Amino acid sequence: MEDDKSEIYKEVEVALNEIRPYLQADGGDISLVDVSEDNIVKVKLQGSCYGCPMSLQTLKGGVEVAVKRAVPQIIEVIAVD
Repeated sequence: MEDDKSEIYKEVEVALNEIRPYLQADGGDISLVDVSEDNIVKVKLQGSCYGCPMSLQTLKGGVEVAVKRAVPQIIEVIAVD
């Protein structure tokens, strides 16, 4: 089971690395905090992404879509502080 979580964690990290340049182009960034047992990805928004009025749209419309496309078993992506 731990190997499954480790593999999912790696796959999510790869997906985040693919969209990271777009966030960095606007002065922001994102880091993976955790992948829960129920396949919810927790990320931390950084830089200009943190507190941006558009961050929820970026998170759901960009980050979550990319992560779910790469790792279909992911249920949701949420931001944590």
